[in-house]
Formats: sequence, C-alpha cells, structure tokens
Amino acid sequence: MSLDLMAPLMFGGLVVFLLIGYPVAFSLAATGLFFGLIGMQLGLLHPSLLQALPERVLGIMANSTLLAIPFFTFMGLILERSGMAEDLLDTIGQVFGTIRGGIAYAVIFVGALLAATTGVVAASVLAMGLISLPVMMRYGYSKQVASGVIAASGTLAQIIPPSLVLIVLADQMGASVGDLYEGALIPGLGLAALYAVWVFIVSILRPEAVPGCPPDARTLHGSALVVKVFTSMVPPLVLIFLVLGTIFLGVATPTEGGAMGASGAILMALAKRRLSWSLLKQAVESTANMTSFVMFILVGSTVFSLVFRGVNGDLWVEHLLSDLPGGALGFLIVVNAMIFLLAFFLDYFEIAFIMVPLLAPVAQKLGIDLVWFGVLLAVNMQTSFLHPPFGFALFYLRSVAPKNIKTTDIYWGAVPFVVIQVLMVTVVLVFPGIVTSNVTKTTGDFKGSATDEIRRQLDAPTQGDSGAGSNPDESKGDPKSEIEKMLNQQQ
Repeated sequence: MSLDLMAPLMFGGLVVFLLIGYPVAFSLAATGLFFGLIGMQLGLLHPSLLQALPERVLGIMANSTLLAIPFFTFMGLILERSGMAEDLLDTIGQVFGTIRGGIAYAVIFVGALLAATTGVVAASVLAMGLISLPVMMRYGYSKQVASGVIAASGTLAQIIPPSLVLIVLADQMGASVGDLYEGALIPGLGLAALYAVWVFIVSILRPEAVPGCPPDARTLHGSALVVKVFTSMVPPLVLIFLVLGTIFLGVATPTEGGAMGASGAILMALAKRRLSWSLLKQAVESTANMTSFVMFILVGSTVFSLVFRGVNGDLWVEHLLSDLPGGALGFLIVVNAMIFLLAFFLDYFEIAFIMVPLLAPVAQKLGIDLVWFGVLLAVNMQTSFLHPPFGFALFYLRSVAPKNIKTTDIYWGAVPFVVIQVLMVTVVLVFPGIVTSNVTKTTGDFKGSATDEIRRQLDAPTQGDSGAGSNPDESKGDPKSEIEKMLNQQQ
C-alpha cells in the first residue's frame, strides 16, 4: 500500500465507524491508532510519530481557552434551573399582550437572551419547551409554529456570544475567541430578527395559527408590569454586559469572562433565594458531563489528526479543495454545501473537531479571513440542530413536548427556520462586511457592490493574529510546532 492511499482510506474508515454508530470520540481515536499501526508495519510511518501524542494531549490540557466551556455551561444551567428564565418569559409575554403572535415574539426575544447567557442549546430548548409550549398550546397556537419557534430560538445559543461553538471553532482554527464573538454578534441578532419576521408573516397569512393572548391572561398592568420587567430582565442583561463587555474591551479573556459569569449567576440566584444544594449539584453534574463530552472528542480528534497529517492527509485535502473550479468562491460554495449535508448526520461538535482542522488551512492558503470563515461555518453548522430527522434540538423538544404533539409536527415546524438559516449563510457569504466590520482587529473598509465586497474579502490577507504560529518566536515551545517540524523532517 502506498502512502497516497492511506489518507483517503483513513477518512473512509472514519466515516464507516460513524455510520455504524460508534461514539465519535472513540471512532476518531480508534481510526487514528489503527492506521498509525498499519503505517508503521508497512514502513510508511516512523514509530516516533505516535510518541508525540502525549505532548498533544498535554497541549490540550494546558489550553486555558477551553476552561471557558465549563464556566459558561455552569452559568447557563444556574440561570435556567433557578427559574430566572421562566420569570423572564412570563414577563415578556405580558409585555406583548394581545398582539397576534405575541407569545412567539416573546419566545424569540427570551431565546436570544437565554442564548447569550447559557451558550448551551440543550439548556435553552429544554427551558423554552417546558415553560412556553404548554402556554402556546393552551392559547390555540399551531403545533408546527409553536414547535418550530421554540426549537429555532434555542439554537441561537450556538451563534450569539458567548457561544461554546465559537470557543471550539476559535481553538481549532487558531483564531481569537474575542474576534469570533464580535464577528458573530450581528449575524446572530439578524437570525433572531428574521425569526420574528417569519412569525409576522404567519400572523398575516394564517392569523388563526398565532392568536393573541386573551385579555384575562394579562395579570400585570401599568407600574406593576414595569417593575416586573425591570426585575426579570436585569439579571441576564447584567451578566451579558459584564461578560461580553470585558471580553470585547480586552479587559478579560473568555475564561475570565466565563468565571465572572458563573460567579454572577450564583450571586443572582442567592439574591433571589433560589440557590439550593440540590440545584447546585445538578448544575455541577451537567457541567461535568458536557465538558467531558467535549474533551473526549477533542482528544480523539487529536489522535486522528496526528496520524492523518503523518500520512499527508492535510495535503490530500488541500489539493482536493484548492483545485476546485471557481477558486476561493468555489471552495466556499462546496464547503458550505458539504457542511450542510454533514449536519444531517453529525452534530456541531463533531463537525468542528473533524472537518474544521482540515478546512481551515486550505481557507488560509486561499487568503480567506479565518474570523469571517469561522462565523460563516458557525451559522451553517447551526442547521445541524434543526435538520430532520437527526436534529438534536428536535430531540430535546420531543422529550418535553406533550403527547398530543406529534414528531412530524416538530419536524415540519422546523423546516421554515432551516430555510431562514440557509438564507443567513447566503447573506454572510455575499456581504462579509456584516462580520468583518465589527471585528476591531480587522482593517480596511468594504465598499461597493456585493461582488466587490466578496472579492475583497477573498483577496484579503490573513491577519497575523488570526492564525496559529504567525510569529515564529511565539511557537518555539508549542507542542504542535514541534510535531510539524518532526513530520517535515520525516517527509
């Protein structure tokens, strides 16, 4: 067997493991070790290649950026399980009153706020499903509209900062987490606005599907409503401005911001007298489960990527994608179509750990800004939660939905929002300025037509702080750079 065949066979072997149903983390690690041993037996790989694996694992453990994942997860779980999210939804529902689709607007608004405070799709969807779905059914909302609005609003946690997906993408691409947060802010809020526009269209075309609340459902009026709005919105808004403000201003790193957010959530729960040992234990256990899930996948992907690079897999992928017709634009179209299709079978963590390390070097070589590329992928990967039949947001909602709501109702309700997400992918692709204009480290103004903007974006040189190893002096002690040096010597 020649070295040229190892990379495609290795990638195909991983696909077979995933289709059989093995856990992703163990599939990645097993495929890497299996082909690594085969390569050494055939004399295609040097045994010292796998000796670099402990250094890679230690490099993951020493990565302080990944500490933001448990902090943000814990913060969101405290807010959701202490009942503050329920208070917020009830209050916003009172504000919209008898407007057609008022509860749907409230779900989208609260979903966006929960996304900015939890950063975890499961927590957002479960909370919104338990709180708002029974109310919407009681007031006569369409099952499909109600299910679609709740599932789609929960997925905003993936794109609105602080998002766990953006942290993982930044780590895998060697980009700045703060830059990705800044770049994803407008696309995330734009998605929430498009969701509201869709509800407005439904209220015009099918008013019976989104009725207004009956007058007797409004229990608060006047000054009492103002006070309730203030007391319910202050806790999440304070956390949002505290965390994102310090990160955007460069005062704190994502890890420090997450630590402040988690501490603030505990203090707010204490102030409302809703913090108990039982709640704290549940939040800690759920945070440990989520963090372990992410770290195991990351270790497995490290084993796979080490061997994959040893068999020149990165060069195989680079030649495969860089030779596409249309240059950088053709690459972007093919990559987004591929990510969209993979989202039918893989969740966002699996796509981030498997595909992004293969795609980012090609994008950087083509001159594509990695921050813009990361936001584009994040918006696209968001569809993985709503894809029938394997969308995780659909499964989360199914687990808390009443029995009279069929699974087909949830699936059909999600379809319009998948179309909206694809529309946002197109908008980010055609108008890159909505991402790059918000990133403080990005220089240059984008003017002219959409075609001019995308050409300038694709032709723009990659910023030195957007990629790993931009300064040779900074990468001397990096385990990854030592491995690359060894691989280059071997080749």
